[in-house]
Amino acid sequence: MAIDAIELTRSLVNIESTSYNEGAVGAYLADFLAAQRYAVERMPVDQRDPARTQCNDAGERFNVYAAEPGVTPDVVLSTHMDTVPPFFGCREDDEFLYGRGACDAKGIIAAQVAAAERLREAGVKVGLLFVVGEERDSAGAKVANANPHGSRFLINGEPTDNHLALATKGALRVELRAHGRMAHSAYPELGESAIDKLLDALQALRAMPLPHNPEIGSSTVNIGIIEGGRATNVVPDFAKAQLLYRLVGPSQKLRQAIVSAVGSLAEVNFILDLPYMRFLTVPNIPTMTASFTTDIPQLSSWGQPVLLGPGSILVAHTDREFISKAELMQAIELYEQIGRFLLG
Repeated sequence: MAIDAIELTRSLVNIESTSYNEGAVGAYLADFLAAQRYAVERMPVDQRDPARTQCNDAGERFNVYAAEPGVTPDVVLSTHMDTVPPFFGCREDDEFLYGRGACDAKGIIAAQVAAAERLREAGVKVGLLFVVGEERDSAGAKVANANPHGSRFLINGEPTDNHLALATKGALRVELRAHGRMAHSAYPELGESAIDKLLDALQALRAMPLPHNPEIGSSTVNIGIIEGGRATNVVPDFAKAQLLYRLVGPSQKLRQAIVSAVGSLAEVNFILDLPYMRFLTVPNIPTMTASFTTDIPQLSSWGQPVLLGPGSILVAHTDREFISKAELMQAIELYEQIGRFLLG
């Protein structure tokens, strides 16, 4: 029986799965795929300290892998189950489904499940891999990469407006930690402000020229988080910030430039480093270049990658996230087309 991708998307969006809180949606998908006669494997992924997860229930989390019993797939369709906060459930009109994860990436999950059913009926050896943690640290992809299942090709899904991605930017996540000495704010000369140091370090990084690639554009940086201080009347003894650079080439020279620019003002820690990537293409499908990054660099053991998905990255991570029902259904056709092309 054909998969109802609209209904599956609706069900998935209504399950909260903010990063580190993916257990419920993983269980739902595992049961759903088992009911479709797949052999389903739950790949455990370590949980972070609940005090640092910023989610309601830091419980069990796992990747979901599904394939025909005893069959090694030639092609695997994959995306992520986690979403960014905050959670909000599904609503719809005649044209669109709205809700957290509608396009990033629960609609994609539904389209891939439906496409895999078509490919399976056509005799293609197909698998499905849905991972946790993509929005934070790619923890699920790293676990999956240590446990490959022999596939030749990986069709990864992210919102690309149903265009094939020629390339994606990489990502370099940086944490700065500045240290100072507390004092009464009436006598600032007795203290040492960590916030002042952090601001100077951030200004140095903002003034630093960034690499440019004529094929994909320039690197960019976003200062996403700033924290620090004790109270308004206390000279702050600590401050930290997190930045995200979008890469258009190797990161080594940029890493060196960041350390040099910050100097002694703060500690520099590189939390995540995902490279710029180029991908396979398929004839007669429009192409694009993505400014975002994906789990693909962490899934190198799962075959040559292709990247395509319904929905727009411009509405992902926003309070108006949505996906077009027509585009969702078109993605099923495209995933089937790509799978058939890759296998000749």
